Amino acid sequence: MGRLVSGKWLTASVITSGKDGGYERIPRSFLDGISSDSEKFQPESGRYHLYVSYACPWAHRTLIYRKLKNLEDHISVSVVHPDMLENGWSFATDFAASTGDDLYNRSYLYEIYQKADSEVSTSVTVPVLWDKKLQTIVNNESSEIIRIFNTAFNEITGNLDDYYPASLQKSIDAINDKVYENVNNGVYRSGFAKTQQAYDQSVTKLFETLDELEGILADRPYLVGDTLTEADIRLVPTLIRFDIVYVTHFKCNQRRIADYPNLTNYLNRLFKMDAIQSTTDFDHIKRHYYYSHESINPFRIIPIGPSHYIS
Repeated sequence: MGRLVSGKWLTASVITSGKDGGYERIPRSFLDGISSDSEKFQPESGRYHLYVSYACPWAHRTLIYRKLKNLEDHISVSVVHPDMLENGWSFATDFAASTGDDLYNRSYLYEIYQKADSEVSTSVTVPVLWDKKLQTIVNNESSEIIRIFNTAFNEITGNLDDYYPASLQKSIDAINDKVYENVNNGVYRSGFAKTQQAYDQSVTKLFETLDELEGILADRPYLVGDTLTEADIRLVPTLIRFDIVYVTHFKCNQRRIADYPNLTNYLNRLFKMDAIQSTTDFDHIKRHYYYSHESINPFRIIPIGPSHYIS
């Protein structure tokens, strides 16, 4: 594992911590958009490519959107190997459903970042939205990529489904802020904590927020009102990984999602959607977390269970 510094790959831990031992996520480095008004990136069928990991919850949300918005024939995809080792995300193909680099036949994802900017200093993360025409990265922030997918290609696909409608944006943003800080990133803050205090703070906020979400879902089918929105699509990838990885690997073991009746029913119902189920690969998920984080699991032993994931 490592990062790029002035365009050079340096091997280092991806677990970046503050002085208190708490995990600090590095901000993303490519933050452009796609629109008909853009001087650089216009919506075109076949122009863009998505680099993802089936293991990564941040990448998972972009795959769900790609399916929901009928973008599969318009935006191609490469899937990295689940093992993220000393050279970061790899394009090795010796694990089922890993595709290699379909565009340039590179060995590692950091080489794609170097191709975009030979002097870049950045963490090397998925997802990556790539422009084949200009041969550069458009965006590597999942929350922005899903907003691009939500509207930018509507005229090409004819799919006008809106998962971030104007009338609900304030409510969606409020849920997103809390879920990102305490759940999506909260599991990482718990798992990557280097002090007891940092862990205690993060895991407490995590379960307080899950308790709150359990209450919200007692009265409605979705997080915001009676319709599927961006808020749900941002939460579900974390819920999918919770009982099979985060409970054990990240010490998020106060309760399982299976111990929350409303969250369980919500997850089972949403998982029946093809856009979610078809983009979930449990083998990639388990392999990545338990095999890649040597500092947490030094013998890289992958647990056999749980025997029951999602019904």
